[in-house]
Amino acid sequence: MEFSSEQIKRYARHIILPEVGGEGQERLLSSKVLLIGAGGLGAPCGYYLGAAGIGTLGIVDFDTVDLSNLQRQIWHGTNDVGRYKVDSAKDSIERINPDVRVVTYKEKICSENIKELISGYDVVIDATDNFPTRYLINDACHFIKKPLVYGSIFRFDGQATVFLPEGDGPCYRCLFPSPPPPGLVPSCQEAGVLGVLPGVIGAIQANEAIKIILGVGRTLNGRLLIYDALDMKFTEMKLRKDKTCPLCGENPSVLDLIDYEQFCEARQ
Repeated sequence: MEFSSEQIKRYARHIILPEVGGEGQERLLSSKVLLIGAGGLGAPCGYYLGAAGIGTLGIVDFDTVDLSNLQRQIWHGTNDVGRYKVDSAKDSIERINPDVRVVTYKEKICSENIKELISGYDVVIDATDNFPTRYLINDACHFIKKPLVYGSIFRFDGQATVFLPEGDGPCYRCLFPSPPPPGLVPSCQEAGVLGVLPGVIGAIQANEAIKIILGVGRTLNGRLLIYDALDMKFTEMKLRKDKTCPLCGENPSVLDLIDYEQFCEARQ
């Protein structure tokens, strides 16, 4: 493709990077990323993906903006209260970069629609806030071989990693084989979350997605990055594929998608 004069100016800081260049920016403009969740993690992640020039950004969320969201979900404003989050998010991305085609999905993902939703995208980003949905996304990405960028936040702590469909890397179930019992883990609504925390983790998720598309650097595949905002400390844990994993192990027991009971109704 040939860049317009406006695009040359917009992406100049990318184009002069040897690891990106014009070819890499073309790849970004041709890429398709699906962001599942338009809340705390989705906002900073989506902002940076849009600014970077991701060609097509899909956003999945069926929730509406609440006043309590505005402490951290930075692409929504006071005037957006009551609107669908995906509509507010789309407006924000289009203000940043008209090159980005934003596709919105006002629906709740489940076993019946998730494969169709993610099938047309190059990278899937999990920016959700409950365990049943995380397992559903992980399993679907495993079955149809899509790279998955995972992130989560709770109180003052966050974590991020990447699950790649090829190679010997782990999946989410290698860490946590099945969801915890309902009510065991408090929600963000019950325990709270520091407003700036999703900004840190969401930006890391955007960074990982961009590296996957460009094919540069070392992703978090096989590593879990843990962030402690109170102590301002990053910790890295090595992750290995579990041979007994119920999904990707040697004798898998999870052979199809499972709709677990929805027990964490609070939104990030």
